[in-house]
Amino acid sequence: MKKGKTAKLKLFNDAKCYYGTVDYKNLKTIYIVLQSWVEPIKDFDDWNRANGNLKREIKHILLECVDYDIFEKHNIVDLDLRSSGIQRGKRSFLNLEITLYVKSHVDFKSNNLKNSVKTIIESVYKDAIKGMKYFKVHKDKLTKELV
Repeated sequence: MKKGKTAKLKLFNDAKCYYGTVDYKNLKTIYIVLQSWVEPIKDFDDWNRANGNLKREIKHILLECVDYDIFEKHNIVDLDLRSSGIQRGKRSFLNLEITLYVKSHVDFKSNNLKNSVKTIIESVYKDAIKGMKYFKVHKDKLTKELV
């Protein structure tokens, strides 16, 4: 029996995002996924440090925008951006997954939950992803040029 559910969010032109749960009947966690391609704007000596700074910035944003009437105070931020292959002129895949722990008596299909998730992902995207000083965000790996 399938218990997981996902819902797509069409919020951005240059990133895909959705949220879901592994068990909507016994709802304990919600995961939010944001996927995009990033290209370095300038050269940087330590991409591991840049990734760490981005992850820390996302955690700080979550402290400000998470609705603690719906979610617990602790969460998990998993930023997957391979620092070993980052170079100018080449796009790298960015996958961000945020796991939020839900307080009791929340329905996965509720508008309250959906609006809260939208607020979180919009804040993270606007303040951390789009505002990155090292990368430019793209929807696809390759640019589709008109001939």
